[in-house]
Amino acid sequence: MFVRAVLAYVALPGVIAFAIPGIGVSRLPNALSPSPLGIALFAVGTVLHLWCVREFYLRGKGTLAPWAPPVHLVTSGLYRYARNPMYVAVLLVLAGWALAYSSRALAVYAGVVGIAFHLRVVLAEEPTLERTFGEQWQTYSRAVPRWLFSLPSRWRSGEHDA
Repeated sequence: MFVRAVLAYVALPGVIAFAIPGIGVSRLPNALSPSPLGIALFAVGTVLHLWCVREFYLRGKGTLAPWAPPVHLVTSGLYRYARNPMYVAVLLVLAGWALAYSSRALAVYAGVVGIAFHLRVVLAEEPTLERTFGEQWQTYSRAVPRWLFSLPSRWRSGEHDA
């Protein structure tokens, strides 16, 4: 399973978060002078992402790949605070790239990837998790926001003042 986990990491976030932006950066005139703030954001995103992958491997007994998903619902680690911290971490990595090299193209790429992540979560992952884990998923999804924030319950229910 370890080899599958490594291959999944290389194939998925490896390409999206590291290879594609790295190729883009290599063509920039400021490729050798990244900003420290961007590098810090990149590093934080990378560490958080690796933490999430570790949770999938150790707690979920699976990988981040759709072809070898966790067999247990992962609700530990960063998954206590957001249902999709792995995607948030990848977006931090992408924001780090864009900020480090002052690249509008990488910022747009991060935005497109973020939209794609959201659509994937809502249209594919959440329905699959509900079918797979049933009541456990429903309880978890009611308690933990999809991303790192959640609208107050009065806003979600439409009870806010107009």
